[in-house]
Amino acid sequence: MGAEADRISPVAYAIRGLEEVLTPALAVYSEFVDNNIAATIRLLDGDASRWRPHVKTAKLGWMMERLVASGVTNFKCATTLELLAACRAGARDVLVAYPVQGANAQRVREIARESPRVRVSVLVENPADVQQWAGSAVGIFLDLNAGMNRTGISLAERDQLRRVVAAIGAAGCEFRGLHYYDGHHRQLDLRERTTAAHRGYDELMKLAAELETSGTPPGEVITSGTPTMPCALSYPWFRGARFVHRVSPGTVVYGDARSIEQLPDSGYQPAVLVVSRVVSHPAPDIVTADAGHKTVSADAGVPTCAVLGRPGYNPLSPSEEHLPIRIPPGKDVPAAGEFLYLLPMHVCPTVNNFDEALIITAGRIERVERVTARGRETPLRTAVAS
Repeated sequence: MGAEADRISPVAYAIRGLEEVLTPALAVYSEFVDNNIAATIRLLDGDASRWRPHVKTAKLGWMMERLVASGVTNFKCATTLELLAACRAGARDVLVAYPVQGANAQRVREIARESPRVRVSVLVENPADVQQWAGSAVGIFLDLNAGMNRTGISLAERDQLRRVVAAIGAAGCEFRGLHYYDGHHRQLDLRERTTAAHRGYDELMKLAAELETSGTPPGEVITSGTPTMPCALSYPWFRGARFVHRVSPGTVVYGDARSIEQLPDSGYQPAVLVVSRVVSHPAPDIVTADAGHKTVSADAGVPTCAVLGRPGYNPLSPSEEHLPIRIPPGKDVPAAGEFLYLLPMHVCPTVNNFDEALIITAGRIERVERVTARGRETPLRTAVAS
């Protein structure tokens, strides 16, 4: 991570007028956002419809609207608040890529009913769950377990897959396709990652062919978050298939230390940083910034981030509001009050830590935008309805 971050020019990320900013602050750089959208569409041979980004990263309605303006109108999401934000931002097709149950399922039905111009779909992995979608316009994707062992049906469980497809038809619902998230392939070596991913795609293609033979062809096959997007794009059998193939990376819209390392030479640039201040100097070789794990997510481990423009600075294990950083020998020690620009290791949950974001254009704070889909809707459905 450090080597990749050290190659990024800090000059391009300097922000004028920070003296009035309360830190820590989330900074979203509009030019780099546009660059990353364009880079993704370029990788898709200019076809924006092949991209179904997961908006767990985007979070801001501003960001979703920017995607729509670029021709990206198919999205994935995990929460009802993300679904609502995507519908309001102009999405035309949204998959709730999470196995919602009970009141959550009822809320999805409500949002779909209130958004008749949006094609809403959900994931299902067993026949019993199909019935909760009967009588609605909500379509259904089979959720396949690609190897993460999180949710979904194993590709080897052909009988279960057939039972679910039959249940979808019996309930009068529309079978829309297959969802295959292979996010467990994170090998740093792209060739190794690609070989592993292609083995899974071979099995996926066999299932698609069997479904077509049985008279229930998948209309769409969705694969690939950020690490395996290049693997899917190099898989020859997705091109010219009878189904529509889409990839679903979300992290690429903002980029982070991990994704920049996983996708070298793809044209991506970090578009989100956390602006923090040095608040303490507790030891000769340590300073503390106001960016603990309630600011920069620690879910990807330690270090949680890289310090832009400060080669060798080593962020240590954070506490809730404190981020100790070890300064290497011979390097300048920043003074209390000095600003540090932090590149998160994992940007998605980091964005979710903030209520609002600074939109930066040409090095200046253009405005403040709400992180629209942060957190969740109120847990009581009657309160939502009122």
